[in-house]
Amino acid sequence: MTTTTAKRTGKTRRPAVTPEQRKEQAATLHESIATQVEALRDSDRWTAFLQFASAFHAYSLNNVLLILSQRSDAERVAGFRKWQALGRQVRKGEKALRIFGYSTKKVTEQDENGDDVEKRYPRFPILPVFDIAQTDPIDPDADDPSTLTAPLTGADDHGVIDALTAHLVADGWTVEHTEPGQHRNGFTDPEARRVVIGSHLSPEHAAKTLIHELAHIVLGHTDDLTEYAEHRGLMETEAESVAYVVAGLVGFDTAAYSVGYVAGWSDADADLIRSTAARVLKAAHQVAAILTPDDDDEAAAE
Repeated sequence: MTTTTAKRTGKTRRPAVTPEQRKEQAATLHESIATQVEALRDSDRWTAFLQFASAFHAYSLNNVLLILSQRSDAERVAGFRKWQALGRQVRKGEKALRIFGYSTKKVTEQDENGDDVEKRYPRFPILPVFDIAQTDPIDPDADDPSTLTAPLTGADDHGVIDALTAHLVADGWTVEHTEPGQHRNGFTDPEARRVVIGSHLSPEHAAKTLIHELAHIVLGHTDDLTEYAEHRGLMETEAESVAYVVAGLVGFDTAAYSVGYVAGWSDADADLIRSTAARVLKAAHQVAAILTPDDDDEAAAE
């Protein structure tokens, strides 16, 4: 395991808070996600994002599973020329993903009376597609409607990396800071019990990503690939909401990335976000307890 994150030179002692105060703070943070998503939903940025997103097909579950088996972080896929029409170019050397298409073949046959009858038979050709992460804007200076997120740039990991890494290792996982490939920030491989965090990320963004991946584990999202594929939007909404809440509890703000991420995966449905509160807050408190194990003891001693 290699680590490229910055070490904290000192840890500021936070004022003790009671468990009730911590729960109230977490609930306020979670509600603020819904509020910020509602504001984003009314913006020109969201309108442009929707116009871009509407250009893509809704794939069958079989094709979704097929796509994820080839590229687990895939978000939007389209053919080579479709990407060009959307102002993006597939990078040279990128490997196509393969999915099943659908078409019909018209055949003229004779029926039992000897009359010509036209029939259509279904066909399922194999089609090449590419994920958005395999493309670049044709005009890099133009506004990019495909994303609602901005990377975090802070140089402090806020004590997250070492604490969560130690927890995962103690539970039989490995944590690697390397290049995840496929233009990902991180991923969890439940079969190998491995969490990978992008070495290209700032320490602050790496911390947020590690919280996000641990949230997937705590919430049980990594247990069944089929269920994840069916409910991916909800699960990504939950995991990033946990990351936002936990980050807020330990002292940093991930809104620049998290709000757009949650909006994209939830279709900016504030009611959906609010409906996840119980699961998100339970998981957030579990993760926060790893990062601030002394808070409850300090509060009790006051």
